[in-house]
Amino acid sequence: MNPALWIAKTGLDAQQTRMSVVSNNLANVNTTGFKKGRAVFEDLLYYSCRQHGAQATQESQLPSGLTIGAGVRTVATQKNFAQGNFIQTTNPLDVSIEGHGFFQILMPGGEVGYTRDGSFQLNANGEVVMSNGYALQPGLVVPENAESLTVGKDGTVSVKLPGEIESVQIGQIQLANFINPAGLQPLGENLFRETTASGAPQQGNPGENGVGTVVQCSLETSNVNMAEELVNMIETQRAYEVNSKAISAADSMLQFVNNNLAR
Repeated sequence: MNPALWIAKTGLDAQQTRMSVVSNNLANVNTTGFKKGRAVFEDLLYYSCRQHGAQATQESQLPSGLTIGAGVRTVATQKNFAQGNFIQTTNPLDVSIEGHGFFQILMPGGEVGYTRDGSFQLNANGEVVMSNGYALQPGLVVPENAESLTVGKDGTVSVKLPGEIESVQIGQIQLANFINPAGLQPLGENLFRETTASGAPQQGNPGENGVGTVVQCSLETSNVNMAEELVNMIETQRAYEVNSKAISAADSMLQFVNNNLAR
């Protein structure tokens, strides 16, 4: 096979992957707590026909070598955990994280997942859960007769009960932080899983040991910049077109050679 055909084919694969990542970013532009991704590429092995610095004669060396690349491949789809914007709501169970950290969520099977989505609700038992029903950890149960609920910046959760003057503390929201958040594995449902690349979770109260604070009646929006993603889409499309033209050009060159040989 003509090397140019294979090289251009790897370019098509790489740009297709990048377009998939860009499309996923745009699809989640309104997803609470979503973190945009980006495709990371690296060039493939090189065929070395002449070594750099090889001896041209006994007295001189070659100033450069002769190497031909084999194309490109996708090596990672990296998440960007930059802070998203905040929107104010009137729901006391909406909580956002200002700074580093993740809410801890108990998933089916007993595994703990991590999320930046703080749009919590109450289930039939008064437990604070995500929209998919997974419970916040450590667990919080709001009394049925609670008149109001308050979440402090340090994660302290208190309620006002009928006939009581003072608020009653019912729990504490704890956050988990990771030395390498980009190493977390996205699971869908706005959840991430701990991996060896992310490191072990470092748990703590909001505002302590480098962990961010929490803000009640507020949600963190997606950190996707639509203008930036549209530019990336156009750039990806142009790169895909150029690689497809390289395939057409290589095919035309082979056709030209075959026609001449046939004469």
